[in-house]
Amino acid sequence: MKVFIKGIAERTFEGPVTLRDIAEEVKASFSSPVAAAVLNNQVYDLNHTLTDDASIEFLDLSTEIGMRIYVRTLTFIFIKAASDVLPGCRVLVEHSIGDGIYCEIQWKEPIGLDDVEAIEKRMRELVEKDIPIVKKRVPVEEAALKFKRMGWEDKVRLLKYVKEDYIDIYELDGMIDYFYGYLLPSTGYVRWFGLKFYLPGVILQHPSTDDPKSLPAFNEQPKLFKVFRESERWAHILGIADAGALNDYITSGRAGEIIRIAEALHEKKIARIADTIYENRDMLRVILIAGPSSSGKTTFAQRLMVHLMVNGLKPVAISLDDYFVDRDKTPLGKDGKPDFEALEAIDIKLFNQQLAALIQGKEVYLPKYNFITGKREFLKYPIKIEKDQPIIIEGIHALNEKLTFAIPKKDKFKIYVSALTQLNIDNHNYISTSATRLLRRIVRDSRTRGADARKTLAMWPSVQKGARNYIFPFQEEADVMFNSALVYEFALLKKYAEPLLKKIGPEYPEHVTAKYLLKLLEHFETIEDEWEIPATSIIREFVGNSCFKVG
Repeated sequence: MKVFIKGIAERTFEGPVTLRDIAEEVKASFSSPVAAAVLNNQVYDLNHTLTDDASIEFLDLSTEIGMRIYVRTLTFIFIKAASDVLPGCRVLVEHSIGDGIYCEIQWKEPIGLDDVEAIEKRMRELVEKDIPIVKKRVPVEEAALKFKRMGWEDKVRLLKYVKEDYIDIYELDGMIDYFYGYLLPSTGYVRWFGLKFYLPGVILQHPSTDDPKSLPAFNEQPKLFKVFRESERWAHILGIADAGALNDYITSGRAGEIIRIAEALHEKKIARIADTIYENRDMLRVILIAGPSSSGKTTFAQRLMVHLMVNGLKPVAISLDDYFVDRDKTPLGKDGKPDFEALEAIDIKLFNQQLAALIQGKEVYLPKYNFITGKREFLKYPIKIEKDQPIIIEGIHALNEKLTFAIPKKDKFKIYVSALTQLNIDNHNYISTSATRLLRRIVRDSRTRGADARKTLAMWPSVQKGARNYIFPFQEEADVMFNSALVYEFALLKKYAEPLLKKIGPEYPEHVTAKYLLKLLEHFETIEDEWEIPATSIIREFVGNSCFKVG
């Protein structure tokens, strides 16, 4: 049997062979452990057996998929170790933070530093023993019964809505659990991790794809963490902490109740931000809004403008896009191609000159970028603003102090907007914020830009790279953060995204990500009736029928 391994060579094997055995033979060709393989544009775990000639691509920890499998496996080891050290405890895997995952452990008494150290020690014992992690396919009813006996009601709720007769569960040293993705074959693969006491929970630290064989220093992000804590409080107000609880509301005909409360919480938050700006109106002349792609920045900015006008202010919006340098002067990236997302792609000097002039009450002829000719033009009539007219600027670099270097900090108010997912699949399966934004973008691109899901998925890695380079490093510079996620949105996005993702067949490389997203959406019931979603909702920017100009 011949197996061609992408980037390496062809190997010959006698009879059936597992991907794990092949990976072991060629491991010297990889800088980090192999976690899975792609065969015919589908991901398979290392226990998969090849019986015929095949062409495969191994995924090590430097790939997003490989690292996702690593972190999922690390999470299972952590849950098992916590259960061993604190019998009867309840582990909640909440959200990512820095290069780690924030988790909470509910026990008969609050945990302390000694408990965390004991759990980490137990994790290292499990890794040292290289214990097999066994995948088992069992009937859904049997799995639900097992989890009920364990007291894991979150999984029992979730399994009520599984459409298949069987599901895959994993077993580690006598403990079973459900994960909506693959795990590594044994604990010995997980060698790089740390556990940090972070009141009231812990940070489960893991490597990054950039350097998968070392543990980065923990980068504390207090403002972002505060927003996540606020989201937990919102989830408590709504009574929805996981997909199963949301499904219960939908199937009982109470989706409208969740929609109204979620939208009211957004409205309250935006009103508070507007009030803060109004209370400091004599100082705050420039309002800067930034966030990663598909965070709903456009709708947020327009809703903020409405609230500012309610407070008696008359905001003016200026587009950063109009300050692009002429196309032939755009800086080049490392790949030799124009980097339109680089800060140097903007005429920062002109931008600051005009901002300063406007703040001082002078007339200014604003530019208008011609995207056809690739050159900047200027409007025929000047603009002049009064003191009750804050300038709102939305753009990728808005939080970077270099963008507005000529404007004193006291005159600026920075807002970070992102969709920080409010609910998880269950207590042990959190949903990444990037998955939320990607689903939003798939739906919007199809509706407004004529782009199919495959094109959006192909572009997404570069979009994420731009966010990592130009947005995430500055998020803690924000004066306030706004979480644009809506607890019900997966149930709404599902009916739009599923048909688009299902069109991506196995003949395309994007099929891998499409399957991952489809698996995620399987956990949600669909909201069919949209009439209770207001035209001002951020989700309308993506599914349509927004009252704002968001195209």
